[in-house]
Amino acid sequence: MRSAEDSLDRSVAETGAALAARGSNQSGMRAHNERLVLTLVRQHGALAKSDIARMTGLSAQTVSVIMRALEQDGLLTKGEPQRGRIGQPSVPMSLAADGAFFLGLKIGRRSVDLSLVDFTGAMRATRRQVYRYPTPDAVLAFVSDALPALTATLPPALRDRIAGMGVAMPFQLWNWVQYIGAPQAEMDAWRTRDIQTELSAIAGMPVTVQNDATAACGAELVFGTGEKPKDFLYFYCGTFIGGGLVLNGQLFTGRTGNAAGVGPMPVPGPDGQMRRLISIASLATLADAMDAAGEPSDGLWETPTRWQASEAVLERWMTDAANGLAAAILSASSLLELGAVLIDGWMPVEMRARLTAHVIEAFHKLDLAGIDAPLIREGTIGAEARSLGAAAVPLAQRFLLEQGSVLTAG
Repeated sequence: MRSAEDSLDRSVAETGAALAARGSNQSGMRAHNERLVLTLVRQHGALAKSDIARMTGLSAQTVSVIMRALEQDGLLTKGEPQRGRIGQPSVPMSLAADGAFFLGLKIGRRSVDLSLVDFTGAMRATRRQVYRYPTPDAVLAFVSDALPALTATLPPALRDRIAGMGVAMPFQLWNWVQYIGAPQAEMDAWRTRDIQTELSAIAGMPVTVQNDATAACGAELVFGTGEKPKDFLYFYCGTFIGGGLVLNGQLFTGRTGNAAGVGPMPVPGPDGQMRRLISIASLATLADAMDAAGEPSDGLWETPTRWQASEAVLERWMTDAANGLAAAILSASSLLELGAVLIDGWMPVEMRARLTAHVIEAFHKLDLAGIDAPLIREGTIGAEARSLGAAAVPLAQRFLLEQGSVLTAG
């Protein structure tokens, strides 16, 4: 009987060999294989040349040339030699944190964040501004002011290693005026402004735009630490609830880039009437309940580390949100055979755990006949998933194989 480790090695080897086989011509083969090596090291941690050769089916000589080139480019770094086997000790290679840097811009409904992320996915620095509602001019002014200070946090020798900017933002902001509480005329400015081109001119580098909840899901896919099945649905609870979908190990964005935008999903409300999930499971709903109870809600947007809602208000929102999410998961599970559902958001870690527990309880109270119930668990990135996911977009485009598809907002 094979061990679990043997099964994992076999699965990894099959995946690596399949990826290696996709290099279609000699001119693109080296670049493809370099991406392959970086993808495997990112997925599995430090790997020796022999590990890469076994996983991919590439010759030892080819792997040696690739990994030497990646080390010379500063993208891989050597670990301590591993002794104890016959022959020469193996030397594991891991991602070099300073190998490349990426900017992640999160344009939210209540705040904007610009983050500098290194090659391993660690956030080096962040600048943030809170506002009542987003406008193109406010965002561009913020980036113009924050970008030089953020870049200056790197030593001069590393600044040319910033490889691109990704933007995570809600699509069609002008359609959410009733929820944002902003003047329609100011939101309509998003219809005609080419935010991608304007940001690229300010930053002096390529810029790619992705839906914010999709980007958060991408962060889980690229940087997440938990076990990820090939098919999972992801919920991000921010000012408004959003989502992302991974199918066959790939981020599925859909025709317009807004796939798995779970906010409009119809679910039963507390009164039994059908409502949109966005009106039940969003933090804006919690904020409204706090305001109605005479409890200041501004702290919800200032920091995700602590909530100051009363237990009565918080438990009511948790219960309603969990029931709505459970109904949405049931609907999704009837269409897709999901391996897991992940729940994350702009919230304290203990509140994420509490909400997830509420969702699990609510889901298993539903009629699950004919449903292969997915595993429901917490996400692993946390409050900064949208910013980190934005930075993951140029990282994936430059250095990874099929870690996610990207679509520019129209």
